[in-house]
Amino acid sequence: MRTAVIALVAALAFGPARAAAQEKDKDGFVPLFNGKDFAGWKVPEGDNGHWKVVDGVIDYDALSEAKDKHLFTEKEFGDFVLRVDWRIKETPFTNPNVYDILPDGSHKLGPDGKPIKMALPDSDSGIYTRRRDGKSQVNIWCWPVGSGEVYGYRMDPKMPPEVRAGVTPKKKADKPIGEWNSFEITLKGNVLTVVLNGEKVIENATLPDMPAKGPLGLQHHGGKNKEGKWSGPPSLVQFRNIKIKEL
Repeated sequence: MRTAVIALVAALAFGPARAAAQEKDKDGFVPLFNGKDFAGWKVPEGDNGHWKVVDGVIDYDALSEAKDKHLFTEKEFGDFVLRVDWRIKETPFTNPNVYDILPDGSHKLGPDGKPIKMALPDSDSGIYTRRRDGKSQVNIWCWPVGSGEVYGYRMDPKMPPEVRAGVTPKKKADKPIGEWNSFEITLKGNVLTVVLNGEKVIENATLPDMPAKGPLGLQHHGGKNKEGKWSGPPSLVQFRNIKIKEL
């Protein structure tokens, strides 16, 4: 009897750890999204159902009613490799302020010395890494430079030229709107590498002043005006196959 009790206690004590270990795939990744609900995520208070799970994917309609509309993980992470599939569902908004971004992260200028602007169909989201303020967001959007750039660092005039160039994609690797894309985001200390659809678009970019730990987040962007029209590029996105390997 005593042996049976000891065995039961051991099973209760080590069962969760054993189950967690079994969740890892052959490459050591653990799921962050179970395909069923938002377990492990903080749905924004007052969201009212705009972040939802549909057919095994996280679906967002860019209309959250919460004050802070982004979807963050409950857990904070230090160094990691994150894998996530994403797709932009549609682009109903035409963005009149799309810039032609040069390899150094600056905007291409026209004959008048002002940045060239293009009007293009655009939707916008991204992956927040360790920060809630969006500074270190890995972008998802429709700009010609491609997804994967880190807008908060590229646009910061206080950053050294090598930092701004480092967070600018080396190529555009996005698939057409409506198709699924795959990110692999590696963050070690303050050094970031982003692989998009098998193409290394950001390699060993330095992100000064990065916190040592923080949550991961899926970005809300855009909204509608009083006339019911989109006032900015909306986050009409879906996410699936979200998994992480802590380093």
